[in-house]
Amino acid sequence: MPLPLLPTLDELLDPQTQPAPIRAAAAASTDPLDPIHLFNISWRRTGSIPHVLLPPAMTGVKANILVMSARHFPTGSHKVGPAYSVLREKLLHGEITQDGSTLVFPSTGNYGIGGAWVGPRAGFRSLVVLPEDMSAERFEKIEQYGARVIKTPGSESNVKEIYDAVKVLRTQPENRILNQFEEFGNYRFHYHVTGNSALAMAAEHGDGRVAAFVSAMGSAGTIAAADRIKAAFADSKTVGVEPVQCPTLYNVGYGAHAIEGIGDKHVTWIHNVRAQDLLCCIDDEACLLGLQLIQEGDLPELLPLKDLLGVSGVCNVLAAIKTARHYELKEGQNIVTVATDAFDRYPSVLERLRARRGPPTQGLELFHGVDADWIQEGTMEVRRRWHNQKYFTWVEQQGKSVAELNALWDPAFWQEQAARIPELDRQTLELRR
Repeated sequence: MPLPLLPTLDELLDPQTQPAPIRAAAAASTDPLDPIHLFNISWRRTGSIPHVLLPPAMTGVKANILVMSARHFPTGSHKVGPAYSVLREKLLHGEITQDGSTLVFPSTGNYGIGGAWVGPRAGFRSLVVLPEDMSAERFEKIEQYGARVIKTPGSESNVKEIYDAVKVLRTQPENRILNQFEEFGNYRFHYHVTGNSALAMAAEHGDGRVAAFVSAMGSAGTIAAADRIKAAFADSKTVGVEPVQCPTLYNVGYGAHAIEGIGDKHVTWIHNVRAQDLLCCIDDEACLLGLQLIQEGDLPELLPLKDLLGVSGVCNVLAAIKTARHYELKEGQNIVTVATDAFDRYPSVLERLRARRGPPTQGLELFHGVDADWIQEGTMEVRRRWHNQKYFTWVEQQGKSVAELNALWDPAFWQEQAARIPELDRQTLELRR
């Protein structure tokens, strides 16, 4: 199978810059497995960026809370973007070739689904390593895209078990590891495509600025968008989110939780912790109950969210409300957050909740009553601790050097990562020619 045409990040940021025949083919194809959909890995498929401005009656705050919706991406989640971006960079660098190798995607969900889709579209086999307790729908989607899956013990926060499985797979010569937690292709996709898309969307609302970008940390890819936003608005706040049940950054905590896609019990290599201003912890039960209220309740204020949010999206919304209150943001100020996926990944999760809790018993007070605790300011001392926590996973377990770790503390390091995007795009166009 010949290598398919590969899009640049600029072309994914604005599909109208794609060559006309490619854009027409990508817009017209109805086959979900068509490689032309690589060009549809974009927040802006049809000119506008799908999003919802949450009604103040729901949030109980004056600031605008804007939720970018990722359900229109080829796999139903924007995490297909990092999977493609990491693959693209390894192809450009010659680290992988179409030699019959298998691409291995360590994941707790949506990145693995993205890898399951991307690999075969580019002519590779895909193998996803995923915790066994993730939602049934995740495993179904992986298999639908033609990938194999290895189930590891535990749930969302059991990434160490994923790494243990990957260590074995790395010894097999046919495998190539595409680790979202350490590959800067993940960071660059979100810095450029998600960050600039968020800026364009916010420009249409309120004061046109972004007062805060709020994102839960899984691989810490999505939160890289805040670095691009900060380059435009230096006073914008970067707000990270993790579960109360697994407060890794908050107090070096640990534990299992039910917010699929976040809270992976380690600080990822690509997380620019020095740029993070605030940390919020959200209770996983509140996220599940919020999702149930949206899906099974009858409140008109929640109808626009019916098909928009998964569990991590509800978590982001609750954290955005907490952020608005913490910073006392005013009418016209914009908070941007992300609905990483949609409800199609969670019916089995709600079935388990319904068996345990019955039908919804709360109303909008679930959102209005977001508490003000479990918040940590990103002082320089706290940021240094967040940075130092990388040592245990990356130096002790994954073979990084202390010198490499120390380099991540320098803001110039992250600026250099973003500055590589134009050259990578140039190389992509050369490969196409």
